[in-house]
Amino acid sequence: MVLNYLWIAFFLIAIIIGFIKLIFFGDTEIFKLMAEGTFDSAKASVMDIALPLVGIMSLWLGFMRIGEKAGAINFLSNIVGPFFNRLFPEVPKNHPAVGQMMMNFSANLLGLDNAATPLGLKAMNSLQEINNEKEVASNAQIMFMVLHASGLTILPIAIIAQRAIFHSKDPTDIFIPCIVATFASTITGLIVVSIKQKINLFDKVILSWLVGITGFIVLMVWGMSRLDHHQVGNFSKVFSNIIYLIIPSIFILGGLFKKINVFEAFIEGAKEGFEVSIKIIPYLVGLLVAVSLFRTSGALNYLGEAFACFFGFFNIDLRFTKVLPIAFLRPLSGSGARALMLDNLKVYGPDSLLGHMSSVLYGTADTAFYIVALYFGAINIKKTRYAIPAMLISDLVGIITAIFISYLFFG
Repeated sequence: MVLNYLWIAFFLIAIIIGFIKLIFFGDTEIFKLMAEGTFDSAKASVMDIALPLVGIMSLWLGFMRIGEKAGAINFLSNIVGPFFNRLFPEVPKNHPAVGQMMMNFSANLLGLDNAATPLGLKAMNSLQEINNEKEVASNAQIMFMVLHASGLTILPIAIIAQRAIFHSKDPTDIFIPCIVATFASTITGLIVVSIKQKINLFDKVILSWLVGITGFIVLMVWGMSRLDHHQVGNFSKVFSNIIYLIIPSIFILGGLFKKINVFEAFIEGAKEGFEVSIKIIPYLVGLLVAVSLFRTSGALNYLGEAFACFFGFFNIDLRFTKVLPIAFLRPLSGSGARALMLDNLKVYGPDSLLGHMSSVLYGTADTAFYIVALYFGAINIKKTRYAIPAMLISDLVGIITAIFISYLFFG
């Protein structure tokens, strides 16, 4: 329901702004730009997102099916079961969805975006199997979506690579700020959904896991802070690539040990990946076209200017308002937010305050509306309940944290 209203709002706001520009400012090109943007977005949603996703989905869901038959998913479920059983009380103990969600969170944590999406879609499909109301998002699905969209990561490889391309003196210096900002976003999402679902976060098991995860991140930050930027960059690239290849290798070896037909299992899962990828195309086209209209109309720039005027009444440094469009666009379009970040790195320099802040803001959260369209669309969920508001609250805290920590580290 929320996504429906937002979708309509994007269209109406964009059209109204277009008429205002045409009538009052004589901008005869605005509707041409908006129309071209819709065609480009519709094409990109299929050619640049959905079709490439077919290959990635087929590959990783094929590996997942091998892992399931080899018992790897059940093994993970047993390890994280006590913790997830309390965060996801609707999910039966030792259910395959537990291991699948853990795989998704792990992939996100390590910056393995290509693996995270198919793993997450597989987890959502498993959660849908135990959802009594097939068109309404369950509590477990909302908790999973909010935690997934919070974007917690310890290896922001893509951002480090982009900063290196723009000849940053220290491309990895956004490592700690990104971890802190995404961690703040994740914890906020967890708290918001737990309050709504009446989950006791002070439960001994939940609290011990949260303390353990926090301790691990602190140790990771401390260890990375003792390396120079070349060592951090090399570690991030090598470690992630090793993990990316080790996971399917373990699944295959497990399959051989259990004496299953590994290749047939892979084909079985790959077929499922193809079907899911085709199914989500209409949702992607609808959402990305609306986002394109909203962006090309200039609505995002006006929103940034409105915030600049508001904060102008206070005696504070207003430089951060120049990068706010990244924060506004990030929940809507990952590619659009990336383009703004790259433009800021080019204009202001990667080692300036605004260059650093742009990098941290881009890495703070995930594309919430794209994720909603992708994950809920794949399982035909019509009513997302409070999933989107919870995601946006999580994003807001992440954005505020990113701005403050950027001033602290680089201001």
